[in-house]
Amino acid sequence: MAVAALTLMGCTSSGYPADPERTLDEVSGSTLRVGIVHHPPHVDATGPAPSGTEVELIEGFADRIDADVEWTVAGEEAVMTAIEEGDLHLGAGGFTTDTPWSTHAAITRSYVERAAPDGTVTEFVLAAPMGENQFLTTLEAYLDESSPEPQ
Repeated sequence: MAVAALTLMGCTSSGYPADPERTLDEVSGSTLRVGIVHHPPHVDATGPAPSGTEVELIEGFADRIDADVEWTVAGEEAVMTAIEEGDLHLGAGGFTTDTPWSTHAAITRSYVERAAPDGTVTEFVLAAPMGENQFLTTLEAYLDESSPEPQ
């Protein structure tokens, strides 16, 4: 009974789940550093400012937490390494649930599914720092509310 009460209290307190590196506190009201990989239509990094469905999602999330977004354009390996080393807070670029980078970053739940003409379904995700569970659950709650409709 005591264990159940402690578990329930832990799940409902404002500091749980925890961010050991305080990512959500660090970016809220400040700057969200995002690494992006050119992968249209999710991320188009060819213009003066990035665009695409994932860019719009991230900008909406940043608005939600009152953050400005600082974009870094790079390849997948550089983005995932920077997330792992704590230099970026978030990564996007058409990553799927089959990403091989799940040992370098926490992968969000799928925010949208897309069906190919052959019927193959692909689920898309974003990448965040490992262990930053308060940041990840806040991001996933936003994605659940804001994800585009399946196509």
